[in-house]
Amino acid sequence: MSHPSDRLDTVDESWSRALAVVAHPDDLEYGTAAAVARWTRQGKKVVYCLATSGEAGIDAIEPEEAGPLREAEERAGAALVGVDEVEFLGHPDGVIEYGLDLRRDIARAVRRHRPDVVITGNHHDTWAPGAPNQADHIAVGRAVIDGVRDAANRWVFRELLDEGLPPWRAGRVLVASSPLAAHGVDVTDTFADGVASLRAHAEYLRGLGENAMADPEEFLASIAGPAGTRLGVRYGVAFEVIDL
Repeated sequence: MSHPSDRLDTVDESWSRALAVVAHPDDLEYGTAAAVARWTRQGKKVVYCLATSGEAGIDAIEPEEAGPLREAEERAGAALVGVDEVEFLGHPDGVIEYGLDLRRDIARAVRRHRPDVVITGNHHDTWAPGAPNQADHIAVGRAVIDGVRDAANRWVFRELLDEGLPPWRAGRVLVASSPLAAHGVDVTDTFADGVASLRAHAEYLRGLGENAMADPEEFLASIAGPAGTRLGVRYGVAFEVIDL
């Protein structure tokens, strides 16, 4: 018999607008996109915000060429799960620094888009199996949590007021791929949409070669299957829920 802690509670879906902020093109596609497809099918509005253009992500392609290529792949993948608004903050791929500039950019995005919830990726030092996380993921995930709080405080980044952006409180952050995930959503009906969204990153996947992450359906099933078991469904996406 499963221990109660092995089960996932259902994510509260009583919201209308979400802003998804992650480090790189493809970060959302490695699991979260299937949940996004579920939510856009429900009529929810989801906007993607990428801290970088992923320009350092393909070894065989110079960053000046890879950045625009990966932006195009991200927009194509987003469209397949019902997202028509994708923006890039222009931070340098691979060397993102946690700090005031990143927090300000995230707070600005929150105030502009006025989401009910913000989605981000794993900000912890490790993934669930104990493998070390990547520095950009950690920096962006932590800055998202702080930037969401900053967006609600009129006395932090007061220059945003001069830009015509009043405070906005998005009181919940959903952290995908977190080792502390205790909630989830059923993506059985939208799993194929998530796979298609990842496949849109064709040049990036080609650059992975024989890497296990290069087969979208197989890799996503390895993530969504266990989460689905914890939800009592075929496929699921797990989240750590942080209320601010």
